[in-house]
Amino acid sequence: MSQHTGTEKHSGPRAVGDAARPLRYRWVVLGVATVTQAASGFFVQGIGAMAVPLQQSLDLSTTRLGLLLSASQLVPLVGLLVAGALLDRHSERWVVGIGSAVVAAALLLGGLAQGYASLLAVLLVVGAGYSTVQPGGSKSVAVWFAPAQRGLAMGVRQAGLPLGGALAAAVLPLVAVAHGWRAALVVGGLVALVGAGLFTALYRRPPAATALRPAPGTAAPTASVRSRLRMLREPAMTRILFSGLSLVSVHSGIGVLGALYLHDVTALGPGPGAAVLVAVQVAGAAGRIALAAWSDRSRAGRYRPVLVCLGAVVAGLTALTTPAGHSPVVAALLFTWLGFFGIGWYGPWVAHLAESAPPGRTGFALGLVMAVNQLAVVLVPPALGLLRDTTHGFTAAWAALAAATAATLVLTARGGGGGGRGTPAAMGRTPAGTVRP
Repeated sequence: MSQHTGTEKHSGPRAVGDAARPLRYRWVVLGVATVTQAASGFFVQGIGAMAVPLQQSLDLSTTRLGLLLSASQLVPLVGLLVAGALLDRHSERWVVGIGSAVVAAALLLGGLAQGYASLLAVLLVVGAGYSTVQPGGSKSVAVWFAPAQRGLAMGVRQAGLPLGGALAAAVLPLVAVAHGWRAALVVGGLVALVGAGLFTALYRRPPAATALRPAPGTAAPTASVRSRLRMLREPAMTRILFSGLSLVSVHSGIGVLGALYLHDVTALGPGPGAAVLVAVQVAGAAGRIALAAWSDRSRAGRYRPVLVCLGAVVAGLTALTTPAGHSPVVAALLFTWLGFFGIGWYGPWVAHLAESAPPGRTGFALGLVMAVNQLAVVLVPPALGLLRDTTHGFTAAWAALAAATAATLVLTARGGGGGGRGTPAAMGRTPAGTVRP
């Protein structure tokens, strides 16, 4: 009897509890990843909502306002690639934690900025730190959740960005009006610092993870950059790339022109205008969760919700170009619609991206495709601002975004959406490091 006591003790309730503990902790990981996403992007997401006080304080044209949004996204053109490579070699805990701390430090020091040029410099540093947060947070969720739940989990995590944007739209314009735009930077820095501390203190890798090494038979993370770039030739990655460029342009357009449109065209005051922008961000957060959850159950493939988002965005943007879009009520509804689909697309999109990546290359694939997206994030805001300044209206900008999105819808729909809930699952393999429920 004594010979079996130790074995029974090890394989009984205690062993079951030990196995269940990591599965419970994944919800902690999801929570801290979501909070860190919201905190790190808090200030940058609030720049659009601060458009009117910033224009008044710094005497900015719409083009120069667009450059502010681009400044925070310029360094990630390279930074996302670097972050992706680091994530394939090092723990997400330190890569994301240090990057978030850089965001916080830059914004806190930005409280001493003297003018427009100083603000641009601060935002460049913020972008360098933020480069780690988007791919790192996405990977941290991908390795903790199995494919059947990954879409919903990724959607919840990605909802952190518009939730942070909603809070920023409600808080930062009031701070900027009452205490100046420098005070808004300090508030953003404090919020980012909280996110950095939480992620560093609470994030852990799943016990089954093996540092996300490549699966047997795949290339090592040290493979040449040229060989890694070949993944963009895969049909699934091509669809992901084009749809991401199109929809992130729409998201950027809402950010740079939304507040100005509500102020100039619908004559909404600062309070009601801020309320609409909060509703837009909340709708975006809801969209990221709902659309990602749908992608977990879509028999037509995880990419189907992205196609729906493309179509819905075309409809919403087209409606903004009509006289009906001048009505405050109609404009508020249209912007909320665009928030749900034009911001909510990211949930199923990033889950599809994570599952379409080659084994052992999840971090690099996330960084690579997000870096390509940065081209649109950097170029679109000043381009739309210039279009607004030269045409003295918003119709041309909305029409350009609608046309580009419609073209993407046609091209990617004809290419098909891929089968199953993601490439790895469809091929009978699970991405390295994933904990099965």
